[in-house]
Amino acid sequence: MTTTSPNPIATPGPTGGFHPAGRHIAALVIGCLLILPGLGLLLGGAGLAITYAVGRDDAGYLSLTLPALTSQSPAITAEDIVVETGPDVPAWVLDRLDLDLRLTARPLASGTDVFLGLAPSGDLTAYLRGVAHEQVVGIARARDGSASAAVLRATPGASTVAAPTAQTFWTTSATGSGQQQLSWRVTGGQWAAVIMNADGSAGVAVAATVGVRAGFLLPLALVMLGIGLVLTGVAVALIVRGANGTRPPQPGGIAPPDGALPASTVEASPVAAPTSLSTHPRAVSPVALDARLDEPLSRWLWLVKWFLAIPHVFVLGFLWIAFSVVSVFAFFAILFTGRYPRGLFDFNLGVLRWTWRVSYYASSGGLGTDRYPPFSLDDEPDYPARLDIAYPGRLSRGLVLVKWWLLAIPHYLIVGLLVGGGSWAWTWARDTDGNGRLNILSGGLLGLLVLVAGLSLLFAGHYPRALFDLVAGLNRWVYRVIAYAALMTDVYPPFQLDEGGAEVPPGLPGPPPPPTLPPPVADDAVRPTGPTRVG
Repeated sequence: MTTTSPNPIATPGPTGGFHPAGRHIAALVIGCLLILPGLGLLLGGAGLAITYAVGRDDAGYLSLTLPALTSQSPAITAEDIVVETGPDVPAWVLDRLDLDLRLTARPLASGTDVFLGLAPSGDLTAYLRGVAHEQVVGIARARDGSASAAVLRATPGASTVAAPTAQTFWTTSATGSGQQQLSWRVTGGQWAAVIMNADGSAGVAVAATVGVRAGFLLPLALVMLGIGLVLTGVAVALIVRGANGTRPPQPGGIAPPDGALPASTVEASPVAAPTSLSTHPRAVSPVALDARLDEPLSRWLWLVKWFLAIPHVFVLGFLWIAFSVVSVFAFFAILFTGRYPRGLFDFNLGVLRWTWRVSYYASSGGLGTDRYPPFSLDDEPDYPARLDIAYPGRLSRGLVLVKWWLLAIPHYLIVGLLVGGGSWAWTWARDTDGNGRLNILSGGLLGLLVLVAGLSLLFAGHYPRALFDLVAGLNRWVYRVIAYAALMTDVYPPFQLDEGGAEVPPGLPGPPPPPTLPPPVADDAVRPTGPTRVG
């Protein structure tokens, strides 16, 4: 019996593969919509829990220190930053939050008395009307990681004001030489705080610390973690359900395993695989990615391949701009005609082929060859890295509206972890002194695995085969997602890691050898007595 080729490019089938439909699409869409808030709540709850556990001081406050808070005016105020609630907010809301504020200030000049006060916002505004003062409107952290600084907004006016210690409208206050501290249990209303010299003179210079103690922080973190866990679990279940969909049944009513070829594509074979053999069938996909480990490889060349590939990176930068424009045209073509124009398809496929060759040579593709990649959009049969995508006869007009942004969200999250900076990136920034700094960013699982492969080449002189198979499989996953998101196929990328450089897996072991027959016995040989069993 003959067996059809398992290569999905050779036998794409009438629809090009499998895509969830009907209620499975609904499950996939709902799962995609739920997974983002679910993950957000999980990460937010974990962040709050970690902050509560390690960020508090001995008194339970989360503190922010401003080492220098200066103004040439008589007062520095913090108004909206403290607390502001409308008259329609019940008082018990803030009481249940169990929220305390603490303001600490130490004068930078010796012999100066500092005043800290908190009052109703209207009373403080009336007190400082017509008086120059500066209001804290934000906190900025320096790019170089140094201490935070306050962002002040100046209000012009007179340079003198009556001493704050003579006023009677303060809800709570603290004054004196040295460090002063003001604590307040938050209640409903509109409030503001001020830092001044005790005599009301101009020129305020203090080192200040603002602290918050929130009793609701831990319960809030636990609630966020619980809701996030439930939403993420439901989302994952819906995504798996929607992505798996329904498979054509095999003869006898048994559905093939996920990723296996339908029974109609493979004819029966007279030789069955051994029952003890555990197989892992490749997923049916129109995206065929092949990589051949081109040994022997240089121990050190991988250290400079990124530099040698700069001409390719420069050209690919323009090609990917064209890729994006072509994809937009293809979107409307599919929407109105149900077809991806063949010329546009071949161009985008050429960009992906070129990208895969350069990636395989110099970066997260695997460093699996020392042969310089050709400047070509065409398929290069003799190059050790190849990519092909089966041209789809027809594409769904409805799916083109949602598959590239909504249905692909689960894969975007996975690919973000795989690639997420796995290629090198350079950014230019300026610090607070105006000096330029070059930030080199890297990361992602693929980047780490390729780095390990490079170090193995450098020190051991060989590329671990198992590591190569894993890197090739991860890249295969990435390019399946790219092809789907670029509208080049309706086949949903499988949640399956197909390792190995060859797209077509090796066949099952052949039949066992026939048993060895005994040599013929001569007629005059002594035959055994007793019954003889034939066959």
